[in-house]
Amino acid sequence: MATGLRVDVLGAGIVGLTVAEELLRRGHDVAVVDRHPAGGASYAAAGMLSPAAEVWHGEEEILRLGLASLALWPELAGRLGVGLRRDGTLLVGYDGGDLQQVERQAALLHRHGHPVELLGRAGVRSAEPTLARAAGGALLPGEASVDPRAVCASLLQRVVLRGVPRAGAEVTVVATGASLPRPWTGLVSGVRGEILRLRSDDPPRRTVRGWVGGEPVYLVPRGDGRVVLGATSEAHAAPPVVTAGGALRLLSAARTLWPALDRAELVEGTARDRPATPDGLPLVGPSGVAGVVLAAGHYRHGVLLAPLTARLVGDHLESGAIEPALDPRRFAGVLPEGAR
Repeated sequence: MATGLRVDVLGAGIVGLTVAEELLRRGHDVAVVDRHPAGGASYAAAGMLSPAAEVWHGEEEILRLGLASLALWPELAGRLGVGLRRDGTLLVGYDGGDLQQVERQAALLHRHGHPVELLGRAGVRSAEPTLARAAGGALLPGEASVDPRAVCASLLQRVVLRGVPRAGAEVTVVATGASLPRPWTGLVSGVRGEILRLRSDDPPRRTVRGWVGGEPVYLVPRGDGRVVLGATSEAHAAPPVVTAGGALRLLSAARTLWPALDRAELVEGTARDRPATPDGLPLVGPSGVAGVVLAAGHYRHGVLLAPLTARLVGDHLESGAIEPALDPRRFAGVLPEGAR
């Protein structure tokens, strides 16, 4: 078993920082390399720990992996001294067509044996009195949320941060989000997400993920009246910016679902690239280049999967263990020659 390795982690987002903290606890010599720590997707992320709400047809592995990682979050949050809200997730369909999306999600979860409680109009209103009358919904118990900014701030106090890599590092863990270095650049592409932050005297009690006229939207309460509003997703080649169109879609859908939005203070708008892989699953494990391990491509699931990713990287360095679904070498046929 390899112990006491000299490891550089490239990238100080929530994934890279959690990996670094895990490796430090295992006794390795770790430095995190990033000139702009915690400034990427983690800075914008809503912090939903929602494996059941996130799973879609064809992406069922996320449910298995997400549940495994969710189970690790209470210990991590306790160790870092950050709050963990465990009020569950409420899926809401505003009209009949939207409710069909909720029912499809519930049916998928039911097939996988995951608990889900379908709700009618009255049930939705009872579960979340701040919402407008909706056609129906579903309650996903046990799901949670966390503030990624608070998590990153706590992790940054526990790691050594550098602007450049160290000479003589035995292992490099690449956790640079949507901007991977060569020869792995083509394995990840940026998908812009726009996030608005508000402050309200009547926030939702729990995370709400809804559809309004087919438009997806989510509301994540932070505490102290803060609410994170999001759900835009757009593949593009330009730098991520908050657009008038994206903000308008978010505000319009959220206002229909959550009338208290009219009285809320708009505090901040943020846009960042989510790092997407061709099959929607992260890259965690051997890169094809000796001494380099990937921990990247988490797309919408970086916050949720951070503790599981950290454990997988640590186990791989110490025992060679690999999670097959996340093995980067599944893309060996499209990797540049230097990484095969």
